[in-house]
Amino acid sequence: MNIIKYPTRDQWADIAERPHLDVSQLNATVASVLADIRRRGDEAVKGYELKFDHVDLSSLAVSDKEMQEAEALVSDELKEAIRMAHHNIKAFHESQRFKGDKVETQPGVVCWQKSVAIEKVGLYIPGGTAPLFSTVLMLATPAKIAGCREIVLCTPPDRQGHVNPAILVAARTAGVSKIFKAGGVQAIGAMAYGTESVPKVYKIFGPGNQYVMAAKQQVSLHDVAIDMPAGPSEVCVIADETANADFVAADLLSQAEHGIDSQVILVTTSEQLLEKVQEAVGRQLAQLPRRDIAAKALENSRMILVHSADEMVELSNTYAPEHLIIQTKDYEQLAERVVNAGSVFLGKYACESAGDYASGTNHTLPTHGYATAYSGVNLDSYCRKVTFQHLTEDGIRAIGPAVELMAEAEQLDAHKNAMTLRLQSVK
Repeated sequence: MNIIKYPTRDQWADIAERPHLDVSQLNATVASVLADIRRRGDEAVKGYELKFDHVDLSSLAVSDKEMQEAEALVSDELKEAIRMAHHNIKAFHESQRFKGDKVETQPGVVCWQKSVAIEKVGLYIPGGTAPLFSTVLMLATPAKIAGCREIVLCTPPDRQGHVNPAILVAARTAGVSKIFKAGGVQAIGAMAYGTESVPKVYKIFGPGNQYVMAAKQQVSLHDVAIDMPAGPSEVCVIADETANADFVAADLLSQAEHGIDSQVILVTTSEQLLEKVQEAVGRQLAQLPRRDIAAKALENSRMILVHSADEMVELSNTYAPEHLIIQTKDYEQLAERVVNAGSVFLGKYACESAGDYASGTNHTLPTHGYATAYSGVNLDSYCRKVTFQHLTEDGIRAIGPAVELMAEAEQLDAHKNAMTLRLQSVK
């Protein structure tokens, strides 16, 4: 990891920069695949599954038999862990239900909102080096709570044409029934356009590699909504001299093992802690099965020594991390000052892994600095707010003259006339 000691504020923007890649060729490849999916449907999806996932599929849909077989392949202990995580995620997201109150803005003018579920949603679940069955729970659980009528899930199969059984068990636990064997760009295209097998959806959710992210952004221009723009995963740890160096190192590595383009940052006021964390990272890294991936991610990562707690928080807000861990003696006070972060973990026991799996919060979060403007996935992500209003004769009298004046000032005479006719009718 790169060590930066006492950077000046004019260096903060550079510190907050994420690695940039030339994606022009990638975007061209993605556009070509998407166009083919739109044109040839299932046939194209199967062709790209053969090309990219090296599997020859006769059918894209996961069968009931495969769902049953998955139950037998997952241990009782893991199934119980999945059920517990689902319970906690469900409890947290149910607490987010919208209550729309009617508001009388003027006598006889009543306005309100109703929350309406998005009818058709698509969930993308990565299944490559790390099959993310936890993401099934994170995306499908709030979709069910919201009342989405159709929940479509796409995930890549292995070379034998099988979907990871834990993904299927998590899908059944969360109430997903339409599951398809498709990964990468072809999965995003299938859900965006619809094929003979895969239904077209109105909004696509889920993480993925650079190709998946590029595909989501391209289809969002004209065809379907997406949860958020996203880049590689990241964590920022704020720590002082009271922090546990082994815990901090473990938190940094748990993020670094996601992928070679992940980024981890430590911001601390203690040089002694920085040195201890550096030693612990090296020691723990050597024990990881995914150490080559984590080591590559650490090349893009930084340990930063600053003067004060104020600088720790302000630098973190500048970075706007996907995950923020605050391991300081005054973490509650510092947490109050956080304005840019996807999800925040407080105290020495709140590791990012808790939120990734089972505490109840959602782990689908804005990355690449988008936490300055985007929330993580929540119940509202699956809903639209439809506004209603009702005017009585008193309401027309109360706001009618103002509406006439404003419409006239904007030179929209038909707007004015719509109100004038009603005003004349109630005199």
